[in-house]
Amino acid sequence: MKNVDKMKAAVNMQRARTARRQLRSICVWGMALMCCAMTGCVVGPKYHAPVTQAPTVYKETPPAQAVQNADAGTWTVAQPQDAMLRGNWWEVFHEPELNALEDQLNINNQNIKLYFQNFMEARALVGEARALYYPTATGAPSFTRSLSSGNLTNSTTANTGKLFTMYQLPATVSWEPDVWGRIRNTVHAAEYSAQVSAADLENERLSEQVALAEYFFEIHGQDALVRLYTETVEADRKTLELTQTLYETGVDDKVSVVEAQSTLHSAESAATNLGILRAQYEHAIAVLVGRQASNFSIPVRPLTVAPPPIPIGIPSQLLERRPDIAAAERTMAAANAEIGVAYAAFYPNLVLSASGGTQSSAFSHLLDWPSRFWSIGPTISVPLFNAALNPTLHEYVAIYNADLANYRQTVLTAFQQVEDYMAQVRILSQQIQQQRQAVASAEDALNLEIGRYETGLDPYINVVLLQTTLLGDQQTLANLQVEQMMGAVELVGSLGGGWNTAQLPTPAQVAKGPAKAETKIQQ
Repeated sequence: MKNVDKMKAAVNMQRARTARRQLRSICVWGMALMCCAMTGCVVGPKYHAPVTQAPTVYKETPPAQAVQNADAGTWTVAQPQDAMLRGNWWEVFHEPELNALEDQLNINNQNIKLYFQNFMEARALVGEARALYYPTATGAPSFTRSLSSGNLTNSTTANTGKLFTMYQLPATVSWEPDVWGRIRNTVHAAEYSAQVSAADLENERLSEQVALAEYFFEIHGQDALVRLYTETVEADRKTLELTQTLYETGVDDKVSVVEAQSTLHSAESAATNLGILRAQYEHAIAVLVGRQASNFSIPVRPLTVAPPPIPIGIPSQLLERRPDIAAAERTMAAANAEIGVAYAAFYPNLVLSASGGTQSSAFSHLLDWPSRFWSIGPTISVPLFNAALNPTLHEYVAIYNADLANYRQTVLTAFQQVEDYMAQVRILSQQIQQQRQAVASAEDALNLEIGRYETGLDPYINVVLLQTTLLGDQQTLANLQVEQMMGAVELVGSLGGGWNTAQLPTPAQVAKGPAKAETKIQQ
């Protein structure tokens, strides 16, 4: 009996030595294959960012004469020419109220939060792609108790009509070496797409900030119009009193009184109508800063300031300052990586897998050494024929070419917008000066005509015509001032605000998992 036990012990020791040798062999081959995978080639085209030749100077840059006449009211850009906006670009307008609203927008705007969560999703997709670098391991413990039929006389199944019990404690490990760079290109595509999402977030943030600044100056432009009409109504009321006095003394007729009343009521009606746009702009600002329109208001303050000099920088800097250009370029990089994934589909695919565990009909013997089982072996999938491979590759090449065209169009549009708004602000500054002269001339003409009317030389209709002319000129002047301020805001937005590509997260940064606070479900 003792000899039998010794023989069993020797057999078990021999089996253990064999298992250890097999395990060492598996590890050695696994490490070798891993090294081959890590040094494997990456198929597909190498990405090169497109080169764009920017002009040396903006066409609409004010000439030297305009710069010298800046004190006369002609708008010009900030000096020196290579200055750039940085950080909180809205502070260049020197409006404390606007600064406070922009701070609220950056915290509470829901569209910005939406794009931020899209960025968080893109970062999570990078993590999913990077997970392909590592093996996957699964365990599936199970218990089975079954009874086979006893009437399977012609069956090849053993133990027919027997009760069968099976305990299993298996584990499976599989790993796909990245021999052709498919996984690396997949990771790169996810990283670049996350950068696109980050640039989209900044572009949305800039759009919301620009919209807030525009509404802010629009609402105070309406305040300026309200003040203008208030002064007009007061002047028309005094004119009506004068006309009634002249009528009562027999100097004028009833028609003049009716005309004065009509002019007064028309001005009052127009002044009332101005409240519609002001209310709508106020409500729009409330939404932008994440407030309910029902309990939000902005104090009345007429717009009186002109836009400040804005540092436009040099044209080549525009390519690094616009988040939409950065998004278009990163989209191209992602499309190029997808082409590499499509190329890798033409090559064999290698998967290493191993499974093992223990099996036993009795739970007490489940962990015994003889209960073990295992299997190991690579699987190579060779694409002998797949009619979809070439069309898929052509699809991704076409997507890349389309993204290249979109990038170039985005750059062209960016330069167009800068030139457009520079021209708008510069030309409007000249028109405003001319319009002020028109208002001054209309005021002089009205004052002279009122004197002639009071002395009975001219009919009241001449006064009405000149009052209408003056009001139209004043309203045009107020609208031009608002339009110029809108152009200045849009110019800042077309320059990219205070953003630049240095603020775009790198592939390594987007590959990091989000912070715990960023993954919390919001209520």
